[in-house]
Amino acid sequence: MLDLERLNLRNPWLDVCAIALWGLVLLKLWLGGQLHLLIHPAYHWLTIFAGIALSAIALVKTAELLKKTSRQNSRARNSQAEHLNFFPPGLGSCILIFTAVLGLIIEPTVFVSATALQRGVNDFLPITQSQPQSFGQVTRPEEKTIIDWVRTLNVYPEPDAYSGQKVNVEGFVVHSPVLPDNYFTITRFVMTCCAADVYPVGLPVKLETSRDRYPQDTWLAVQGEMITEEFSGKRQLTIQPSSIEEIPVPANPYHY
Repeated sequence: MLDLERLNLRNPWLDVCAIALWGLVLLKLWLGGQLHLLIHPAYHWLTIFAGIALSAIALVKTAELLKKTSRQNSRARNSQAEHLNFFPPGLGSCILIFTAVLGLIIEPTVFVSATALQRGVNDFLPITQSQPQSFGQVTRPEEKTIIDWVRTLNVYPEPDAYSGQKVNVEGFVVHSPVLPDNYFTITRFVMTCCAADVYPVGLPVKLETSRDRYPQDTWLAVQGEMITEEFSGKRQLTIQPSSIEEIPVPANPYHY
C-alpha cells in the first residue's frame, strides 16, 4: 500500500507547480480559441484574468523559493510538521497537478446527441435557466435562431400563434425516442455559465420519409414554415421543411 507520509509531499515546489499548471491550462484554452466550449462569454475576461494572475503568482513564488536559504526551509518544514492534517500535506497540490495535466492533454469537444437525449430536449426554458430576453416582434421569424423560438414560446406558449411563419434555423439532429420515425429534433445546446450546466433545446422537424436519412449529430440548416403537431396529447410547434441542407459544425456551436 502506498505510504503517503513517506513521500516528500511537503515540498513547496508542488504548490508552485500546481498554480503554474492551472494558469497554463486557462491561457491555453484562451489562446487556442477553445474557451467558448467551456465558459460562457460573459466570464471569459474573468477566466483570462485568472490565468494571467495564476501565472504571475507562480513566477513570484518561484523567485521567492529560489532566494530562501536551506535554514529558512528547515524552519518552514518544522512549522508545518506541528499542524494536524487529515490528509498528508501536499496531497491537494498533487491532485491539482494531476487534473491540470489532464486539462492540458485532453482537448475539449462539443456535446452531441447522446448528451442531449440524456438531459432531455425541450422546447421551453426551465425557470432556473436562461430567461426570455426578447419577444417575437423584435426579430423577423426567418431570422430567429432555435433559442429565439424557444424564448418566444416561453413568453407565449401557443403554437397556433406561429403557424405559417417562416423559419430558418441551424442545429444538429437528435432522434428522440418519443417522436415517430418521420420526425427528428433540430437541436442546440444553451450555456448559461459553463459546460457543466449546458442543456439542449430544440424543435421537431416533420419529414416525408424516415429520419434515418439524417443521422444523429449531423449539422443541418432547415428552412420552411411553422405548423402545429400533436405528440402524446401535447400540441407542439413543429417545422415543416421546404429545404434541408447539411452544413459544417459552426465555430461556436452553443447558444447563450
